[in-house]
Amino acid sequence: MASTFSMWRKLAEIAMGMLAEATVPAGHQWIPRSMTVDYLAKATTGLRATAHLDTLPDFGVEPFDLPVPVDLHDRDDVAVVRAVITIRVSPKR
Repeated sequence: MASTFSMWRKLAEIAMGMLAEATVPAGHQWIPRSMTVDYLAKATTGLRATAHLDTLPDFGVEPFDLPVPVDLHDRDDVAVVRAVITIRVSPKR
């Protein structure tokens, strides 16, 4: 059985990946580089994850790191984890 850490981490990665796939242009690629985490509360129910960006970056010709915030809330809408997954975005070669 997967640990609770493993499950919420995967949920955060899925939310980030869906945002990246919907946001990063077809001529670019992305790869996760790091994750930072703030534990806010103990989860007592199932979780949902939401990844978001306040503004879209300029997808130019130079590679760059893009921090993607991901919030995990329980069924009672209590924030339990705040993660920031940094992805490396670069033009496809």
